[in-house]
Amino acid sequence: MTFENILAEQKGRILYITINRESKLNALNQATLSELSTCFSSAFADNNIGGIIITGAGQKAFVAGGDIAEFSVLNNKSATERAQEVHTKVFDLIENGNKPVIAAINGFALGGGLELAMACHIRITADTAKLGLPEVTLGLIPGYGGTQRLTHLVGKGKALEMILTADMITADEALQHGLVNYVVPQTELLPKAEDIMQKILLRAPLAVAAAIKAVNASHTSEGFATEIQQFGKCFDTDDMKEGVAAFLEKRKPEFKGQ
Repeated sequence: MTFENILAEQKGRILYITINRESKLNALNQATLSELSTCFSSAFADNNIGGIIITGAGQKAFVAGGDIAEFSVLNNKSATERAQEVHTKVFDLIENGNKPVIAAINGFALGGGLELAMACHIRITADTAKLGLPEVTLGLIPGYGGTQRLTHLVGKGKALEMILTADMITADEALQHGLVNYVVPQTELLPKAEDIMQKILLRAPLAVAAAIKAVNASHTSEGFATEIQQFGKCFDTDDMKEGVAAFLEKRKPEFKGQ
C-alpha cells in the first residue's frame, strides 16, 4: 500500500508506520490523518499483521502537532465536525483496535502528536523527546482526545497543569508521571518497541484483543463528547483567530478574552 504522507512497511507480523513529513515536523494535516485512518483500518483487518509500531521520520519530531494553517478556515460547526470525524476515524480507531499499537516517540510529541501517541496502547520515548499540549497558546484546547487521555494517564492535577500552562515536559518527566512506559536512547527506541511487540505476539491474539477492549472500557465516552463540543466553540472566538494568526506570522499572540 502506497501513501504520500506516511510510510507503511511490514516485517514479519509487525507493521511499521512512519509519518513521513519531516520538513513539516510530521505535522498532522487532513491528508495525513486520512492516510492513517486507511492504513490502520487495513492493518486491523489483516490476519497477517499482529501488531503496529508507529513513529515519525527523522530524529527531531514524532509529530509536532496539527497543521495550524488548516485551522484558520474553521468555525464552530466545521471544527466540531472535523474533531468528531478525526476522533472516530483515527484516534478512537487506534485505541479500540483489535491489535496492539506501540508509539515510538522519536522527538517532539506536541498537540495532536501527543494525542496520537496517547491513543496508542504503549508509549516508548527517546530520551531527547519533549511532550506537551500547547493548544491554549492558540486560543484552543486539545481536540483529538487530549483532555481525556492525558487525565487518565497522569491524573487530573498534572493534566490541568500541562494543558493550562502549555509547558512541555521531558521524557524523564513523562515517565515519572506515567505518560510513557519507557525512556531509552534514540538508537534503542525501535529495538525496545520491537522487543515488547515480539513478546505480545507470543500471546493469544484473541485474548490480546479482549484485554485491549476490557481496559478501554474503564472510562466512558462522555468526556470526549464534551471535549469535542468545547473544541468547536473555541473556533468562534477572537482569541483563537489571534492565536492562529500569531503562530503563522511568527509573533506572540495578544489575547483579549473574547
